[in-house]
Amino acid sequence: MNHVFTNVSIFDGSGSPPFPGELRVEGNRITEVVRSPAQVSRDAAVVIDGGAGVLMPGLVEAHAHLTWPTSVEKFVPGMYLPPEELALTAARNARILLDHGFTSAYSAGSLSKKLEISLNEHLVSGGLPGPRLIPSSVEREPPNETALDPGHVAEHARGAEGMREFVKECAEIGAKAVKFLISGESALKPGASLELLYSEDELMAAGEQARLSGVWLTGHAHAAQAVKLGVKAGFRVLYHCTYADDEAIEMLASHKDEIFVAPTIGIVQATLDASPPPHFDMSNMKADAAIVLERQKALVPKLRARGVKLLPGGDYGFPFNPNGRNAWDLELWVRHLGYSPAEALHAATALGGELMGMGHELGQLRSGFLADLLLVAGDPTEDVRVLQDKRNLKAIMKDGAFHKTPGAAS
Repeated sequence: MNHVFTNVSIFDGSGSPPFPGELRVEGNRITEVVRSPAQVSRDAAVVIDGGAGVLMPGLVEAHAHLTWPTSVEKFVPGMYLPPEELALTAARNARILLDHGFTSAYSAGSLSKKLEISLNEHLVSGGLPGPRLIPSSVEREPPNETALDPGHVAEHARGAEGMREFVKECAEIGAKAVKFLISGESALKPGASLELLYSEDELMAAGEQARLSGVWLTGHAHAAQAVKLGVKAGFRVLYHCTYADDEAIEMLASHKDEIFVAPTIGIVQATLDASPPPHFDMSNMKADAAIVLERQKALVPKLRARGVKLLPGGDYGFPFNPNGRNAWDLELWVRHLGYSPAEALHAATALGGELMGMGHELGQLRSGFLADLLLVAGDPTEDVRVLQDKRNLKAIMKDGAFHKTPGAAS
C-alpha cells in the first residue's frame, strides 16, 4: 500500500531544522520528499493529514536489553525470571520499544544464549511486534553477587582459543553481535570499573574470530585500557568509556569511521534519582554514578570535537530504569552533554541507522530509504521531552507498515 503524509513539518534526521513538506511511501520505501508548496504524487495512495505534526525517522536504541525484565508496564524487583516468563517478557519489551517510537534496536547483551535470536526470527517474520533488531547472545561476563547481577552465565574457556570458540558459537546460533565486559562495573563491585577482565591476547583473538564469523563485537569498557583494547581488537561499539584518557580518546578518533561510543547516561541519572526500599542499599551505586556523570560531561565534548560517533542508549531494563523509558536519554543529552534537541535526535536516528549497518537506507527521511517513521504531536526539535509520552506519537510506521495508525487510541 502507498501512503502520502501531508500537512507536516519534516525532520529528516540530518540535524537540520524541520521544514513544511510532504512525503510519499510506496511499499516499504520512501519515494518522494518535497518542501512546501511542492506536492508529492497522490496516485494510488492513502493521504494522511498529519495535523501540523512533525514527521521524523523512527528512533534507534543503541543499548537495548530486551531480556532485562523491568518495563514501564511491569516491575520486576531483581534480574531473574524463569525461562518461560523471560521469553514472554522479552517479547513484551520488544513491543514496548516499538510502542515508544523505537523502530530499531542494537542489543547490548542478553540473559539467554538464544532468546534474542529466536525473538528476532518472530520480529522479522511479522509474528511479533517489535523493532528491527541486531540480536546478541548471552553476555560474556564473570558472575557477581549483587541483587542486580544480570545472570550467572555458563562457564566458557579462557585464553585466546576460548574466545574464538565463544564468538564462533554465538555466530553459529545466529547472533549478530557478541557482548564482552572488557572491564568490570564499579556500580556492582567497588573499583571494578578500573579492572580488566580479559587479556590483550584474548581480545585480539575475539576480534579475529568476529571478522571471520561476520559478527560485531560490543564492549562494556570503563577503564582507559579497556577502551584502548576495544579499539585495537576492532569492537564496533564501546559503552561508557568513562575513564578514557587522552591516548584512548585519540585512538577512538583515529577509528571514528569504524567505531561508535554510547555513554549510557540514562542508567547514571536513574541511579542518582532512585529511591530504593530500605532493605536495598544503593549508596555505592549512587556514589559511583555521581563520579561517572561528571566524567561523562567532560568526556563527551572531547569526543564530539574529534568527530567520534556518539549514540544515545541508557541501559534500560533495570528496576529503577525500565524498558520503555528510553527516550529519556535524549533529554539527558540536552541537559548534561551540551546537545541541542535536533543534535540529539540526529544521533538517535541517522547515526543509529549507521550503527545498525544500514546508514545508506535507515535513519533519515530521504527518497529510497526504508519507511520507518514517527508522526509526532509537538516539535521534538524544540522540546525533545515530547517523545517520552507515547500519546504524542500519533503514528508509528516500521518498514512501510503501521504499527500505530493515525487516529488510533494511545
